[in-house]
Amino acid sequence: MDKSTRRGSLEMTAAMLISGTIGWFVLVSGQPVLDVVFWRCVFGAATLLLICAAFGFLRPGILTRTTFLLAILSGVAIVGNWLLLFASYSRASIAIGTAVYNVQPFMLVGLAALFLGEKITLQKLFWLGISFAGMLAIVSAQGTQGASGSDYLLGIALALGAALLYAIAALIIKRLTGTPPHLIALIQVCTGVLLLAPFAQVSALPQAPSAWASLITLGIVHTGLMYVLLYGAIQKLPTALTGALSFIYPIAAIFVDWFAFGHHLQPLQWLGVVAILLAAAGMQQGWGFKSRARVVARP
Repeated sequence: MDKSTRRGSLEMTAAMLISGTIGWFVLVSGQPVLDVVFWRCVFGAATLLLICAAFGFLRPGILTRTTFLLAILSGVAIVGNWLLLFASYSRASIAIGTAVYNVQPFMLVGLAALFLGEKITLQKLFWLGISFAGMLAIVSAQGTQGASGSDYLLGIALALGAALLYAIAALIIKRLTGTPPHLIALIQVCTGVLLLAPFAQVSALPQAPSAWASLITLGIVHTGLMYVLLYGAIQKLPTALTGALSFIYPIAAIFVDWFAFGHHLQPLQWLGVVAILLAAAGMQQGWGFKSRARVVARP
């Protein structure tokens, strides 16, 4: 492994470990989900503004009107994605919400087939079937997190909605090739600030220092720093290795859920989680049927 690949692997690992702790900070903040996303966007925008300025991405001429509008549209999808995913944590648990969220590569394949005319192969259908079986296993079981059956199912539905919005955002971003990703991220969080400002409880600010610490961390570390590490890694690593290392994220989230909140998965839930992650890995790495086609999307 050369120096560049080694550094990229470390950056990707760090980015995925940071992502795996998002649910912890969301719940520890004790704030309504809408307020959490709003303040994440505020602190994330401030951080990414400094990063973009340092990289020289704020100079005129980088964005066309079309790319700017597409970046805003992707921001709407990303902010909606955060709202739904964060809302799923308190209902289905961080572990289940994150596992279900990892069906998004299949949603991206479906959207690409519907809007871009990409072919759905037998291999993709096979992994889709495995993922669907995992979903059925998770839906049919309820863990020890103490949520009612209706809350549990709502949590799963919210995570599925979040996955769909991420897939939509990824489809839009496909049309932004050549645009600095840090700048896209800045536009996305600024869009979130403008969208959520009318609804956030800015007149009733959090009183606990721990709440502010969680919100600031979500903005600076889980948004600004994580984007820098992630995009730095993507530039250095082969696509297959990027996809493989991305599975550190759900594994870390499951561990955090157990360590911080004592949520233990039932055997049937574990089976469902493993099936979804295996299917997502098979899809990303192009396993099976001697096919060389690969579809890669970050969870």
